[in-house]
Amino acid sequence: MPSTHDWINDPVGVVEGMFAASQSNPSSGWEARAVEFFKDRLKEKDAHTLVPSLNDIPMHYLKPNSLVKFRCFIQDMFDPEFYMGVYETVDPATQAKTLRCGKYKDVTECGVDFNSKNTVTAERQTFYCVPIPGENPWVKERYANSSQARVVPSTSYVPSRQKRSYEEDDDMDTQPQKQREAHAGPQSPTEHHGNGDCKRQETEAPSSQTTSASHLDLNFPLPGEKGPSCLVKVYEDWDSFKLNDMLEVYGILSVSPALSALADEKDASANLLDPTESMETAEEQRVHCPPASLVPRLHMLYAKQLQHNNPLLPSAATSEDSSAFLASTLSEMPSVREELLAYLTHVLLGDALAAEYLILHLISNVYVRRDVLPLGKFTLNMSGCPTVASYTERLYQIIQQLVPSSHYLGMSLQNMNQIRLVPKKDYVANRLVSGALQLAKNTSLYLDETQLEQGQLDTTGVRNVTALGNLISWQKVDYDFNYHQMEFPCNINVLIASEGRSLLPSDCQIHLQTQVAQSHLEEYLSTMHMLSQASSQLNKFRIYLSVARLLDYSISDEVTKSVEDDFVDMRKDDPQSISAEDLHRMLVVARLLSLSQGQTSLSRDSWLRAKHIEALRRSRMEQHKCVNGNEP
Repeated sequence: MPSTHDWINDPVGVVEGMFAASQSNPSSGWEARAVEFFKDRLKEKDAHTLVPSLNDIPMHYLKPNSLVKFRCFIQDMFDPEFYMGVYETVDPATQAKTLRCGKYKDVTECGVDFNSKNTVTAERQTFYCVPIPGENPWVKERYANSSQARVVPSTSYVPSRQKRSYEEDDDMDTQPQKQREAHAGPQSPTEHHGNGDCKRQETEAPSSQTTSASHLDLNFPLPGEKGPSCLVKVYEDWDSFKLNDMLEVYGILSVSPALSALADEKDASANLLDPTESMETAEEQRVHCPPASLVPRLHMLYAKQLQHNNPLLPSAATSEDSSAFLASTLSEMPSVREELLAYLTHVLLGDALAAEYLILHLISNVYVRRDVLPLGKFTLNMSGCPTVASYTERLYQIIQQLVPSSHYLGMSLQNMNQIRLVPKKDYVANRLVSGALQLAKNTSLYLDETQLEQGQLDTTGVRNVTALGNLISWQKVDYDFNYHQMEFPCNINVLIASEGRSLLPSDCQIHLQTQVAQSHLEEYLSTMHMLSQASSQLNKFRIYLSVARLLDYSISDEVTKSVEDDFVDMRKDDPQSISAEDLHRMLVVARLLSLSQGQTSLSRDSWLRAKHIEALRRSRMEQHKCVNGNEP
């Protein structure tokens, strides 16, 4: 049985050994056994931490053809491709023929006999994968620190490799500077620390071969993102994956310089051939076959879909460790909730009711869809936000510390008229050009409407506002395929910070009622503390929010009957006082209140508490309307 060193450092050798052994028994099912072998190895305790990660380690520290993992997001799916699954080589000296395995490889051995009857052509799918958009620095740092992989700089392909750290590769993203600025949110104080000890630093001078970098757009959904993009080659069950899925892929790393040489040959020959004879345009070749030094290939052996990307939670939902972890977390949830409520009350200028609603928003999640209606979403419009001392930006920085993935979008007129929110199909390059709303599930999208100013929205601006409205109302984004639009469902938590009522729809509006005198506001904000990144309390909050979002929930028949009776009684006193929409909101609030306490079913107490805080919120909104007659 191969040792740890063998299956991580030489997975190709393991596969070829199984292939060779199968020649005496063609029906042995060696391909399935090879995949099972790696799955079994990875199930062993802490085995996954021994596998180097593309997210944390620079490319030149990784051995070509070794086993690596990649925590990623499917940004695009290319057309299937054919490859030589089995082929025969001929030794030029002895004329001896040898069967070879072509699976999990990009380039065949020399001396291929193309006329051999033993050649087997197979099909594989290619996914274009990028790091999870908006993944926050604390998540990256925690994952990097948990790795036990031991790597040394690889020297096997130095002459042909372009040496660059991922930070230096930032220039490769050639989206216009105005787009980069449009999305630029407030930076968290810890962001410049990168990945701690695993900071991607180079130890060698950069190669002079930088021609590709200047014109290659890595197509990240959010500007300023760092990290590798990858062409992931999928060999089976590719229909089980969808665009925008979060994955952790374990596969064989391929960075063969021959791939770049082949691409260059294609470009050269394309100029000589009749364009009608070529199946691909030059632009499509450039996008689908970029230099392997910049966009490595990863031949998937195994991938698991991620329900979350919080490194503080166990990754496997069914393991015994997860069950024990969940049991201990549930018992602590009420006390952690009180601590989080106190912290957010301090952050929200002493407003405990707004802090209550912010917690409910942060744990909300689309848990099911009824026809077109997404159930569980809870978009919160927090109006009355101060415009002094960059309060809304500081609030985002605090949310960024709490959730695994987030994105800040300042809704200035210039931004709305210039940024690309909706992904668009480029038929010339045959790829999906990403937009800022191409996000992974449970990403927190923070819309800062306090940056709005007077002016005219152009066509792009109107389209962007419409896209945001559809996202909030229906949790879907209509991708632009030129001749038609295609709906892609999503699950994104949208928080809107505004001075007055937002111009965008929302599920709930809470007006911030500051307990700090206006004259002391700037002083209060300057002393408003952010918890230390390594704080154990902050980690408790992060675990609490992720676990509450993952819990199942139910309502008993008895409580359902009680809720119905309450609704009838409320309507009896004043039919205009409560609508079906109000009842739906109260049920959503009651569900989130229960989950926030670690309860997986609705109790009578939680229902009464939901009615109470909704009454307080509605009363506050009525008072605010009376004071501000022009407020809708």
